Amino acid sequence: MNQEEIQRMKQRFRIIGNSPELNRAIDVAIQVAPTDLTVLITGESGAGKDVFPRIIHENSLRKTKKYLAVNCGAIPEGTIDSELFGHIKGAFTNAISDRKGYFGEADGGTIFLDEVAELPLATQARLLRVLESGEFIRVGSSTVEKTDVRIVAATNVDLLKAIEQGRFREDLFYRLSTIPIKVPSLRERGADVQLLFRKFAADCAEKYRMPAIQLSDDAKEMLMTYHWPGNVRQLKNITEQISIMATQRVITADVLQEYLPDRRKSMLPMLTGGKRSENSFENEREILYKVLFDLRRDVTDLKAQVNSLSQGQQQVVHQQPVSIITPDEGVTTVQNIPANTRKGAQTDDDIQDTEVYVEETLSLDEVEKDMIKRALAKHNGKRRGAAADLNISERTLYRKIKEYNLE
Repeated sequence: MNQEEIQRMKQRFRIIGNSPELNRAIDVAIQVAPTDLTVLITGESGAGKDVFPRIIHENSLRKTKKYLAVNCGAIPEGTIDSELFGHIKGAFTNAISDRKGYFGEADGGTIFLDEVAELPLATQARLLRVLESGEFIRVGSSTVEKTDVRIVAATNVDLLKAIEQGRFREDLFYRLSTIPIKVPSLRERGADVQLLFRKFAADCAEKYRMPAIQLSDDAKEMLMTYHWPGNVRQLKNITEQISIMATQRVITADVLQEYLPDRRKSMLPMLTGGKRSENSFENEREILYKVLFDLRRDVTDLKAQVNSLSQGQQQVVHQQPVSIITPDEGVTTVQNIPANTRKGAQTDDDIQDTEVYVEETLSLDEVEKDMIKRALAKHNGKRRGAAADLNISERTLYRKIKEYNLE
Protein backbone atom coordinates (compact mmCIF):
# COMPACT_ATOMS: atom_id res chain seq x y z
CA MET A 1 0.00 0.00 0.00
CA ASN A 2 1.54 3.31 -1.14
CA GLN A 3 0.76 5.69 1.73
CA GLU A 4 2.15 8.71 -0.12
CA GLU A 5 -0.11 8.11 -3.11
CA ILE A 6 -3.11 7.53 -0.85
CA GLN A 7 -2.53 10.83 0.95
CA ARG A 8 -2.23 12.59 -2.38
CA MET A 9 -5.61 11.18 -3.46
CA LYS A 10 -7.16 12.29 -0.16
CA GLN A 11 -5.97 15.84 -0.67
CA ARG A 12 -7.04 15.94 -4.29
CA PHE A 13 -10.54 14.60 -3.67
CA ARG A 14 -10.97 16.12 -0.18
CA ILE A 15 -11.26 12.80 1.63
CA ILE A 16 -11.05 13.07 5.43
CA GLY A 17 -9.98 10.09 7.53
CA ASN A 18 -7.17 7.66 8.28
CA SER A 19 -8.94 4.39 9.07
CA PRO A 20 -7.30 1.28 7.59
CA GLU A 21 -10.55 0.26 5.85
CA LEU A 22 -10.81 3.64 4.11
CA ASN A 23 -7.14 3.59 3.08
CA ARG A 24 -7.59 0.08 1.70
CA ALA A 25 -10.56 1.16 -0.44
CA ILE A 26 -8.59 4.12 -1.83
CA ASP A 27 -5.59 1.90 -2.54
CA VAL A 28 -7.70 -0.59 -4.53
CA ALA A 29 -9.23 2.28 -6.55
CA ILE A 30 -5.76 3.60 -7.39
CA GLN A 31 -4.49 0.18 -8.44
CA VAL A 32 -7.46 -0.68 -10.65
CA ALA A 33 -7.72 2.78 -12.28
CA PRO A 34 -5.21 2.21 -15.16
CA THR A 35 -7.07 -0.93 -16.27
CA ASP A 36 -10.44 -1.28 -17.99
CA LEU A 37 -11.80 -3.74 -15.43
CA THR A 38 -15.36 -3.27 -14.20
CA VAL A 39 -15.59 -2.18 -10.55
CA LEU A 40 -18.43 -2.73 -8.06
CA ILE A 41 -18.47 -0.36 -5.07
CA THR A 42 -20.53 -1.44 -2.06
CA GLY A 43 -21.34 0.30 1.19
CA GLU A 44 -24.15 1.90 3.14
CA SER A 45 -26.04 4.96 1.98
CA GLY A 46 -24.18 8.14 2.88
CA ALA A 47 -20.80 6.43 3.32
CA GLY A 48 -19.20 8.31 0.41
CA LYS A 49 -19.24 5.76 -2.42
CA ASP A 50 -19.53 8.45 -5.12
CA VAL A 51 -15.94 9.69 -4.72
CA PHE A 52 -14.35 6.37 -5.76
CA PRO A 53 -15.58 6.33 -9.39
CA ARG A 54 -14.01 9.79 -9.79
CA ILE A 55 -10.70 8.53 -8.38
CA ILE A 56 -10.80 5.64 -10.85
CA HIS A 57 -11.68 7.80 -13.85
CA GLU A 58 -9.21 10.62 -13.10
CA ASN A 59 -6.36 8.12 -12.75
CA SER A 60 -7.22 6.11 -15.86
CA LEU A 61 -6.27 6.42 -19.52
CA ARG A 62 -9.85 7.63 -20.12
CA LYS A 63 -9.49 10.78 -18.00
CA THR A 64 -9.64 13.07 -21.08
CA LYS A 65 -12.95 11.51 -22.14
CA LYS A 66 -16.41 11.90 -20.66
CA TYR A 67 -17.36 10.84 -17.14
CA LEU A 68 -21.10 10.39 -16.61
CA ALA A 69 -22.72 9.62 -13.26
CA VAL A 70 -26.18 8.02 -13.54
CA ASN A 71 -28.49 7.44 -10.57
CA CYS A 72 -30.38 4.34 -11.70
CA GLY A 73 -32.88 4.66 -8.85
CA ALA A 74 -33.97 8.16 -9.88
CA ILE A 75 -34.97 7.30 -13.46
CA PRO A 76 -38.57 6.10 -14.01
CA GLU A 77 -38.74 2.48 -15.12
CA GLY A 78 -40.56 3.37 -18.33
CA THR A 79 -37.78 5.64 -19.60
CA ILE A 80 -34.61 4.07 -18.20
CA ASP A 81 -33.77 2.08 -21.37
CA SER A 82 -34.07 5.25 -23.44
CA GLU A 83 -31.91 7.19 -20.97
CA LEU A 84 -29.15 4.57 -20.93
CA PHE A 85 -29.15 3.29 -24.49
CA GLY A 86 -30.92 6.03 -26.45
CA HIS A 87 -33.82 5.85 -28.90
CA ILE A 88 -34.69 6.71 -32.47
CA LYS A 89 -37.25 9.22 -33.66
CA GLY A 90 -40.80 7.86 -33.36
CA ALA A 91 -39.85 5.01 -31.02
CA PHE A 92 -42.54 6.18 -28.59
CA THR A 93 -44.73 9.17 -27.84
CA ASN A 94 -42.70 12.41 -27.59
CA ALA A 95 -39.66 10.78 -29.25
CA ILE A 96 -39.43 13.67 -31.71
CA SER A 97 -35.74 13.14 -32.51
CA ASP A 98 -32.96 10.59 -32.16
CA ARG A 99 -31.17 10.33 -28.83
CA LYS A 100 -27.78 8.76 -28.19
CA GLY A 101 -28.27 7.77 -24.57
CA TYR A 102 -25.58 7.69 -21.87
CA PHE A 103 -23.69 4.73 -23.36
CA GLY A 104 -23.48 6.49 -26.68
CA GLU A 105 -22.47 9.83 -25.16
CA ALA A 106 -19.77 8.31 -22.93
CA ASP A 107 -18.06 6.33 -25.70
CA GLY A 108 -14.38 6.15 -24.78
CA GLY A 109 -15.04 7.35 -21.23
CA THR A 110 -16.48 6.12 -17.95
CA ILE A 111 -20.05 5.61 -16.72
CA PHE A 112 -20.82 5.46 -13.02
CA LEU A 113 -24.05 3.52 -12.40
CA ASP A 114 -25.18 4.43 -8.90
CA GLU A 115 -27.91 2.31 -7.25
CA VAL A 116 -27.38 -0.34 -9.92
CA ALA A 117 -29.57 -2.80 -7.98
CA GLU A 118 -32.60 -0.68 -8.90
CA LEU A 119 -32.34 -1.51 -12.59
CA PRO A 120 -35.29 -3.55 -13.95
CA LEU A 121 -34.44 -7.11 -15.01
CA ALA A 122 -34.94 -6.29 -18.70
CA THR A 123 -32.48 -3.40 -18.44
CA GLN A 124 -30.05 -5.65 -16.57
CA ALA A 125 -30.04 -7.96 -19.60
CA ARG A 126 -29.19 -5.02 -21.89
CA LEU A 127 -26.40 -3.93 -19.54
CA LEU A 128 -24.99 -7.46 -19.50
CA ARG A 129 -24.74 -7.38 -23.29
CA VAL A 130 -22.78 -4.11 -23.14
CA LEU A 131 -20.39 -5.63 -20.61
CA GLU A 132 -19.88 -8.79 -22.66
CA SER A 133 -19.58 -7.38 -26.17
CA GLY A 134 -19.80 -3.59 -26.02
CA GLU A 135 -22.99 -3.77 -28.10
CA PHE A 136 -26.38 -2.18 -27.54
CA ILE A 137 -29.53 -1.35 -29.48
CA ARG A 138 -31.37 1.93 -29.14
CA VAL A 139 -35.06 1.79 -28.25
CA GLY A 140 -37.12 1.43 -31.43
CA SER A 141 -34.12 0.48 -33.57
CA SER A 142 -32.90 -2.83 -34.94
CA THR A 143 -29.34 -1.66 -35.60
CA VAL A 144 -26.62 -2.93 -33.29
CA GLU A 145 -24.27 -0.17 -32.12
CA LYS A 146 -20.88 -0.39 -30.44
CA THR A 147 -19.51 1.52 -27.48
CA ASP A 148 -16.24 1.49 -25.57
CA VAL A 149 -17.23 2.41 -22.02
CA ARG A 150 -15.66 1.60 -18.66
CA ILE A 151 -18.40 0.80 -16.12
CA VAL A 152 -18.16 1.49 -12.41
CA ALA A 153 -21.25 0.49 -10.43
CA ALA A 154 -22.31 1.11 -6.83
CA THR A 155 -25.03 -0.16 -4.53
CA ASN A 156 -26.03 -0.25 -0.86
CA VAL A 157 -28.04 -3.43 -1.46
CA ASP A 158 -26.90 -6.96 -0.64
CA LEU A 159 -26.78 -8.22 -4.22
CA LEU A 160 -26.40 -11.87 -3.23
CA LYS A 161 -29.69 -11.65 -1.36
CA ALA A 162 -31.23 -9.79 -4.30
CA ILE A 163 -30.12 -12.66 -6.55
CA GLU A 164 -31.81 -15.19 -4.25
CA GLN A 165 -35.02 -13.15 -4.41
CA GLY A 166 -34.91 -12.96 -8.20
CA ARG A 167 -34.39 -9.20 -8.27
CA PHE A 168 -30.88 -9.21 -9.73
CA ARG A 169 -29.19 -11.32 -12.39
CA GLU A 170 -26.43 -13.57 -11.11
CA ASP A 171 -24.44 -13.37 -14.36
CA LEU A 172 -24.57 -9.56 -14.23
CA PHE A 173 -23.35 -9.60 -10.63
CA TYR A 174 -20.22 -11.54 -11.57
CA ARG A 175 -19.59 -9.24 -14.54
CA LEU A 176 -19.90 -6.11 -12.41
CA SER A 177 -17.88 -7.34 -9.45
CA THR A 178 -14.63 -8.09 -11.28
CA ILE A 179 -12.96 -5.75 -8.79
CA PRO A 180 -14.98 -5.15 -5.57
CA ILE A 181 -14.41 -2.10 -3.38
CA LYS A 182 -16.00 -2.01 0.08
CA VAL A 183 -16.50 1.48 1.48
CA PRO A 184 -16.63 1.32 5.31
CA SER A 185 -19.52 2.82 7.24
CA LEU A 186 -18.78 5.75 9.55
CA ARG A 187 -19.14 3.67 12.72
CA GLU A 188 -16.40 1.36 11.36
CA ARG A 189 -13.93 4.21 10.93
CA GLY A 190 -13.08 4.90 14.58
CA ALA A 191 -11.51 8.32 15.23
CA ASP A 192 -12.38 9.51 11.70
CA VAL A 193 -15.71 10.71 13.05
CA GLN A 194 -13.95 13.40 15.13
CA LEU A 195 -11.83 14.51 12.18
CA LEU A 196 -14.92 14.83 10.01
CA PHE A 197 -16.81 16.71 12.71
CA ARG A 198 -13.99 19.28 13.03
CA LYS A 199 -13.82 19.67 9.25
CA PHE A 200 -17.56 20.21 8.87
CA ALA A 201 -17.63 22.59 11.85
CA ALA A 202 -14.76 24.63 10.41
CA ASP A 203 -16.41 24.78 6.97
CA CYS A 204 -19.69 25.96 8.49
CA ALA A 205 -17.92 28.56 10.64
CA GLU A 206 -16.11 29.95 7.61
CA LYS A 207 -19.23 30.00 5.48
CA TYR A 208 -21.39 31.82 8.03
CA ARG A 209 -18.59 33.82 9.70
CA MET A 210 -19.00 32.50 13.22
CA PRO A 211 -16.75 30.74 15.75
CA ALA A 212 -16.41 27.03 15.11
CA ILE A 213 -18.10 24.71 17.60
CA GLN A 214 -16.03 22.33 19.70
CA LEU A 215 -16.88 19.19 21.64
CA SER A 216 -16.36 18.51 25.32
CA ASP A 217 -14.75 15.19 26.30
CA ASP A 218 -18.09 13.54 27.09
CA ALA A 219 -19.51 14.80 23.79
CA LYS A 220 -16.54 13.31 21.92
CA GLU A 221 -17.23 9.97 23.57
CA MET A 222 -20.89 10.16 22.53
CA LEU A 223 -19.87 11.04 18.98
CA MET A 224 -17.63 7.97 18.84
CA THR A 225 -20.22 5.54 20.19
CA TYR A 226 -23.24 6.72 18.19
CA HIS A 227 -24.34 4.25 15.48
CA TRP A 228 -24.58 6.82 12.60
CA PRO A 229 -27.24 5.21 10.44
CA GLY A 230 -26.87 7.99 7.85
CA ASN A 231 -23.06 7.83 7.89
CA VAL A 232 -21.00 10.82 6.73
CA ARG A 233 -24.02 12.57 5.22
CA GLN A 234 -25.83 12.47 8.56
CA LEU A 235 -22.76 13.68 10.47
CA LYS A 236 -22.40 16.66 8.13
CA ASN A 237 -26.06 17.62 8.50
CA ILE A 238 -25.97 17.35 12.29
CA THR A 239 -22.73 19.34 12.54
CA GLU A 240 -24.27 22.14 10.49
CA GLN A 241 -27.45 22.07 12.60
CA ILE A 242 -25.52 22.39 15.84
CA SER A 243 -23.29 25.13 14.40
CA ILE A 244 -26.31 27.26 13.55
CA MET A 245 -28.67 26.42 16.43
CA ALA A 246 -26.44 26.03 19.50
CA THR A 247 -25.95 29.15 21.63
CA GLN A 248 -22.70 27.88 23.16
CA ARG A 249 -19.61 27.11 21.11
CA VAL A 250 -18.49 24.27 23.38
CA ILE A 251 -20.94 21.42 22.89
CA THR A 252 -21.54 19.08 25.82
CA ALA A 253 -22.96 15.57 25.68
CA ASP A 254 -26.36 16.84 26.86
CA VAL A 255 -26.54 19.31 23.99
CA LEU A 256 -25.26 16.79 21.46
CA GLN A 257 -27.85 14.24 22.61
CA GLU A 258 -30.62 16.59 21.45
CA TYR A 259 -29.34 16.20 17.89
CA LEU A 260 -28.65 12.45 18.13
CA PRO A 261 -32.02 10.86 18.88
CA ASP A 262 -32.03 7.13 19.45
CA ARG A 263 -33.67 6.03 16.23
CA ARG A 264 -32.74 2.36 16.46
CA LYS A 265 -36.30 1.50 17.45
CA SER A 266 -37.69 3.03 14.28
CA MET A 267 -39.66 0.65 12.10
CA LEU A 268 -37.73 1.79 9.03
CA PRO A 269 -34.76 -0.57 8.68
CA MET A 270 -32.38 1.81 6.92
CA LEU A 271 -32.38 4.04 10.02
CA THR A 272 -30.93 1.34 12.24
CA GLY A 273 -27.64 0.91 10.39
CA GLY A 274 -25.47 -2.16 10.66
CA LYS A 275 -26.77 -5.64 9.97
CA ARG A 276 -30.47 -6.23 9.66
CA SER A 277 -32.15 -8.11 12.44
CA GLU A 278 -34.51 -10.98 11.83
CA ASN A 279 -37.42 -8.58 12.35
CA SER A 280 -36.26 -6.08 9.72
CA PHE A 281 -37.99 -5.63 6.37
CA GLU A 282 -36.82 -5.98 2.79
CA ASN A 283 -39.19 -3.53 1.18
CA GLU A 284 -41.79 -0.89 1.90
CA ARG A 285 -44.74 -3.26 1.50
CA GLU A 286 -43.52 -5.39 4.40
CA ILE A 287 -43.28 -2.28 6.58
CA LEU A 288 -46.91 -1.45 5.86
CA TYR A 289 -48.05 -4.99 6.49
CA LYS A 290 -46.26 -4.95 9.86
CA VAL A 291 -48.15 -1.78 10.83
CA LEU A 292 -51.46 -3.36 9.90
CA PHE A 293 -50.68 -6.64 11.63
CA ASP A 294 -49.79 -4.82 14.87
CA LEU A 295 -53.02 -2.84 14.64
CA ARG A 296 -55.04 -6.00 14.03
CA ARG A 297 -53.46 -7.68 17.06
CA ASP A 298 -54.40 -4.72 19.28
CA VAL A 299 -58.00 -4.87 18.04
CA THR A 300 -58.13 -8.63 18.62
CA ASP A 301 -56.90 -8.23 22.20
CA LEU A 302 -59.52 -5.57 22.81
CA LYS A 303 -62.28 -7.82 21.47
CA ALA A 304 -61.16 -10.61 23.79
CA GLN A 305 -61.53 -8.34 26.81
CA VAL A 306 -65.01 -7.24 25.77
CA ASN A 307 -66.02 -10.84 25.05
CA SER A 308 -64.89 -11.95 28.50
CA LEU A 309 -67.14 -9.29 30.03
CA SER A 310 -70.13 -10.47 28.08
CA GLN A 311 -69.59 -14.08 29.19
CA GLY A 312 -69.51 -13.19 32.85
CA GLN A 313 -65.85 -14.07 33.45
CA GLN A 314 -64.01 -12.67 36.45
CA GLN A 315 -61.84 -9.99 34.94
CA VAL A 316 -60.81 -6.49 35.86
CA VAL A 317 -60.95 -3.86 33.17
CA HIS A 318 -59.85 -0.38 34.22
CA GLN A 319 -61.77 2.51 32.76
CA GLN A 320 -59.18 4.34 30.69
CA PRO A 321 -58.82 5.08 27.00
CA VAL A 322 -57.04 2.51 24.84
CA SER A 323 -54.92 4.14 22.14
CA ILE A 324 -54.34 2.56 18.74
CA ILE A 325 -52.05 4.09 16.13
CA THR A 326 -53.72 4.88 12.82
CA PRO A 327 -52.24 6.55 9.74
CA ASP A 328 -54.62 9.51 9.45
CA GLU A 329 -54.87 11.01 12.93
CA GLY A 330 -51.90 9.34 14.56
CA VAL A 331 -53.96 7.92 17.47
CA THR A 332 -57.49 6.54 17.63
CA THR A 333 -58.94 6.40 21.14
CA VAL A 334 -61.15 3.47 22.06
CA GLN A 335 -63.18 4.53 25.09
CA ASN A 336 -66.07 3.61 27.37
CA ILE A 337 -64.81 0.22 28.55
CA PRO A 338 -66.37 0.29 32.02
CA ALA A 339 -64.44 -0.53 35.15
CA ASN A 340 -65.60 -3.70 36.89
CA THR A 341 -63.73 -4.72 39.97
CA ARG A 342 -66.32 -6.82 41.81
CA LYS A 343 -66.28 -10.63 41.75
CA GLY A 344 -68.81 -12.66 39.82
CA ALA A 345 -70.75 -12.26 36.61
CA GLN A 346 -71.67 -8.89 35.13
CA THR A 347 -75.24 -7.78 34.74
CA ASP A 348 -76.95 -7.08 31.45
CA ASP A 349 -76.71 -3.36 32.23
CA ASP A 350 -72.94 -3.67 32.51
CA ILE A 351 -72.77 -5.32 29.11
CA GLN A 352 -75.13 -2.83 27.48
CA ASP A 353 -73.03 0.08 28.77
CA THR A 354 -69.97 -1.28 26.99
CA GLU A 355 -69.39 0.60 23.75
CA VAL A 356 -66.33 -0.04 21.67
CA TYR A 357 -65.50 2.01 18.63
CA VAL A 358 -62.88 0.29 16.48
CA GLU A 359 -62.04 0.98 12.86
CA GLU A 360 -61.19 -2.49 11.54
CA THR A 361 -61.00 -1.84 7.82
CA LEU A 362 -57.77 -0.07 6.96
CA SER A 363 -56.71 0.25 3.33
CA LEU A 364 -53.08 -0.70 2.75
CA ASP A 365 -52.92 1.96 0.05
CA GLU A 366 -54.09 4.60 2.54
CA VAL A 367 -51.35 3.65 4.98
CA GLU A 368 -48.75 3.69 2.22
CA LYS A 369 -49.95 7.03 0.88
CA ASP A 370 -49.89 8.58 4.35
CA MET A 371 -46.33 7.36 5.06
CA ILE A 372 -45.13 8.85 1.77
CA LYS A 373 -46.86 12.18 2.50
CA ARG A 374 -45.27 12.33 5.95
CA ALA A 375 -41.80 11.54 4.57
CA LEU A 376 -42.12 14.19 1.83
CA ALA A 377 -43.33 16.77 4.34
CA LYS A 378 -40.43 15.97 6.66
CA HIS A 379 -37.92 16.61 3.88
CA ASN A 380 -39.75 19.62 2.39
CA GLY A 381 -40.67 17.70 -0.74
CA LYS A 382 -37.14 16.46 -1.45
CA ARG A 383 -37.50 12.95 -2.81
CA ARG A 384 -33.98 11.71 -2.09
CA GLY A 385 -34.34 12.21 1.68
CA ALA A 386 -37.90 10.88 1.72
CA ALA A 387 -36.89 7.76 -0.22
CA ALA A 388 -34.02 7.17 2.20
CA ASP A 389 -36.34 7.41 5.22
CA LEU A 390 -38.79 4.99 3.62
CA ASN A 391 -35.98 2.62 2.60
CA ILE A 392 -37.08 2.60 -1.03
CA SER A 393 -35.41 3.83 -4.20
CA GLU A 394 -36.12 7.24 -5.69
CA ARG A 395 -37.61 5.51 -8.73
CA THR A 396 -40.05 3.58 -6.56
CA LEU A 397 -40.96 6.78 -4.69
CA TYR A 398 -41.47 8.60 -7.99
CA ARG A 399 -43.83 5.84 -9.14
CA LYS A 400 -45.76 5.96 -5.87
CA ILE A 401 -46.10 9.75 -6.06
CA LYS A 402 -47.56 9.44 -9.55
CA GLU A 403 -49.81 6.57 -8.47
CA TYR A 404 -51.28 8.48 -5.52
CA ASN A 405 -51.32 11.84 -7.33
CA LEU A 406 -49.12 13.50 -4.67
CA GLU A 407 -47.25 15.84 -7.00
